[in-house]
Amino acid sequence: MITVIFDSPDSSPLEVSAPDGSRLVDLCDDRCAPVPFSCRSASCGTCRIDVLEGAYLLEPPSADELDVLDIFGDDPTRRRLACQARLRAGPGRLRVRASEG
Repeated sequence: MITVIFDSPDSSPLEVSAPDGSRLVDLCDDRCAPVPFSCRSASCGTCRIDVLEGAYLLEPPSADELDVLDIFGDDPTRRRLACQARLRAGPGRLRVRASEG
């Protein structure tokens, strides 16, 4: 199982145990994580997150996600869309925070 930590400048970190294959958007919804969402379909970029630790625990980004990240000039090894990111199988620790830029 992966531990996902949602950092926020406004509150204490939120730590969530997530089963393999979980979508970050579902974890955010279930646990009220501090990540904003709008479209939820890889078209607006509202849910961009900075991956602070454990990027290897995320499945590679899809072509749609890469297109949106490219619009913002984001490096997909450091920034992802929470609406599209899915966890790989296996144990580990993923730390993310909502992007400010």
